Parts: sequence; structure tokens; C-alpha cells
Amino acid sequence: MDVIINCSCLTGKGIDYNHPDFRNQDGSTRILALYDETLDREFTSEEINQALEASSEQERFRIVPSRDTSGHGTHVAGIAAGNGRASGGVNRGVAFESPLLIVKLGTQDPNGFPRTTQLMRGLDYAVRKSLEYQMPMAVNISFGNTYGSHSGTALLESYINDISNYWKTSISIGTGNEGAARGHTSGILKQGQEQEIELGIGEYESTVNLQLWKSYADQYDVILVHPSGSRIGPIRQVQGPQRFVMGQTELLIYYGEPSPYNLYQEIYVDFLPAKSYIDAGVWKIVLVPERIVQGSFDLWLPGQSVLNRGTGFLYPTEETTLTIPSTAEKVISVGAYDARYNQLADFSGRGFTRQTNQVKPDIAAPGVGIRSAAPGGGYAVRNGTSMATPFVTGSAALLMQFGIVEGNDPYLYDAVIIGLS
Repeated sequence: MDVIINCSCLTGKGIDYNHPDFRNQDGSTRILALYDETLDREFTSEEINQALEASSEQERFRIVPSRDTSGHGTHVAGIAAGNGRASGGVNRGVAFESPLLIVKLGTQDPNGFPRTTQLMRGLDYAVRKSLEYQMPMAVNISFGNTYGSHSGTALLESYINDISNYWKTSISIGTGNEGAARGHTSGILKQGQEQEIELGIGEYESTVNLQLWKSYADQYDVILVHPSGSRIGPIRQVQGPQRFVMGQTELLIYYGEPSPYNLYQEIYVDFLPAKSYIDAGVWKIVLVPERIVQGSFDLWLPGQSVLNRGTGFLYPTEETTLTIPSTAEKVISVGAYDARYNQLADFSGRGFTRQTNQVKPDIAAPGVGIRSAAPGGGYAVRNGTSMATPFVTGSAALLMQFGIVEGNDPYLYDAVIIGLS
């Protein structure tokens, strides 16, 4: 097959290049190149083959020291393009003859989230390599976070939209697992009517941040109510951070300004412990309107993976729980469904996008109970839109093989595939 599958994997995860499913019948690697941002180094197929021929594991990782420490990247790559050699072909992926280009994203974040620039650098590398090889490419990004306006217009989404116009490329991105996580709520503020949002903070929560996104034309004050009933505010819009202490919790509040890539206003609240943990209980955010033009607002918390179980909005909204960058316009945004019951997975992130009202996700694929490659040569079962996305990436590669490589439709990539989805 002459279409590359690029898997941009979360940092610390990478791929087990020694797994039989990523090797040819003669034992050589199917990976054209592996770029590890954590090591700031590219490993060629020749170097990987040299490592595969090593007499010991220690020697192998001396030659190519890139590892998958959690199995996420290996699992994703196996769904998209594993050939199933470790299972006699039973557990093979969608485009099982496709060559692979692997990017292991770098980060300084202990929660495993790369910076915007690191994801941009990984995509730039992938597109440049596909141009170098003169091969069409289906890109898989099984990654997302909740920080941003979710309108698809910020710097990262704009960059992805732009880079999708280069070469013969299709980009698929998972919508995340925040659909049932209680991490989003929304409403419409009307003139003369205060609105109260209730936020539950679980026990032993070391830090929480809260984003409130609104129209810059709307003007309103914010009051914060501690679980004990004490209040601060109205907090007015001023430049720079505002600092308050309530009980054993320190609050930092920032009012954002519109920027070239962001036409909306953010009010950012950081809950920090004065000692060990922030105060648990029900906090209230009261919005006091002064001048309302548009009225709609959205609030997001960090992803569920970094919060305690008891933390979340008491009245959450499931819509607009897409993670970023699946909010980009020119990508295939992939949700997850449960193939056993033929219904959307409850955790699957949902649309539309905020304000711009793009229809997202574009398509849903199996994301519950998916068996795929695991580090060490075996298989594991996982759930998530991370697992649904490579089904679509592999399918896009097959379509591009049929259309571009075999000459049936030379324009079967990017917007054409999005339209088919």
C-alpha cells in the first residue's frame, strides 16, 4: 500500500516498534521513520531495523531508545494499521498494509498534554516527510484537551486548518471522552437577571481551574460564593491578575482580551490551596449582567482524568464537550459508539462548536471494548475516542489508496473525505 498512516501519539506513549504487528513478514519494520519529540530525535527505518536485529533488549533500546510507557500509542497504531502478525492475522487493523510514520509528542506537563507548539511541530514534521516520500498521508491525532473557546478559531485549530491544505493529507482527530464528565455547562444571560452556576469540588482536590467564555460585547460582573456562604465580588474587569483568599483556598482571576486568533473573552479562575487542598463543597459563580448584547456563555473545567471524582458542575451540559483540536473545521472529528448496542458511547465528546456552530463530530466509529496491539507483543482492550479515531484514519488511507494511488480519483483527500464522512 502506498499511503502513509501518521500516528501522532501522546507523549510518554509512543509505539512499541518491536511489536510483530508493525513488522513485515521478514521481520523488518513497517515504520518509515519515528520522530520522538521527548528525545528531539528522528529514528530512520534503517536504525529501527538495526535495533530489531539486536541480541538483547538493552542493546535494542540503546540503538533506538524511544518507548511506549503506557500502551496508548501502540494500541492506536494497531487499530489504524497493525497487520495482526502476533495473532495470526486475527487482530489486524484497518489499513494493515500501510507504512507508518510515528510522532511521539513532547511535553513538560506531568499529565501528558503537549504544548500547542509541540503538536504543531509534530504535524509540520509529518507533512514534510510525506512530501519527501511523495506519498499521500492519513494523519491520526488521538489527543485533545478542554482548554480554549471551543469555537475552532484559535491558533492551533487555525494552524491545522492551514496545514491540511498542503499536499495530499487527511487529518482525523478524536472528540475526547468528556461527554459525561460534568466538566461543561452553559447558559444565556439576560439583562436584569442574575444567573448562578453551582460547582462541586471533591475532597482532596489540590487544584482546579475554571474557564468562562463569553462575547466580548457582553459586560457583567462575577461574584464567587464559598461553600461556607462567604462571598467576594462583584469582581470587575481589570488588567492583570486579581487575588483573593476564601477559607483555605486562594483564588486567582484573570480577564482575557480578544486576540487575532480569538475573538471571544475568557474569564479564568484558578483555585489554589492555601495549605494542602482547596476547600471542598459547593461553590457558586454568580453572573451579574450590566450590558448584554449576545448573552450566551460556556464554562469548562480541566479533563476528567486530572480531577477527583466528586468535582464537576451540578447541572452540566453535554453539548459542546468536544476536546480541542477536534474543533478545527478542516479535520474529520471522530466520536465513539458502542458497537455492542449500536449507540453513541456516553463518554464521547459532542458538538456543535461554540458560536461558530460547526456540525461536530463528523462521524462516529467503534470506541468501546477495542482489542489492539499492546507493548510486549500481545494485545489489550481499551475504550475511548482515541480508539475510534484510528478506525477512521485507516479508512481514509484506504480511500486515498483507491482514489489517488490507483488513479480513480486524484482529489480523494482532505475536504472530499470529510464530505464522504
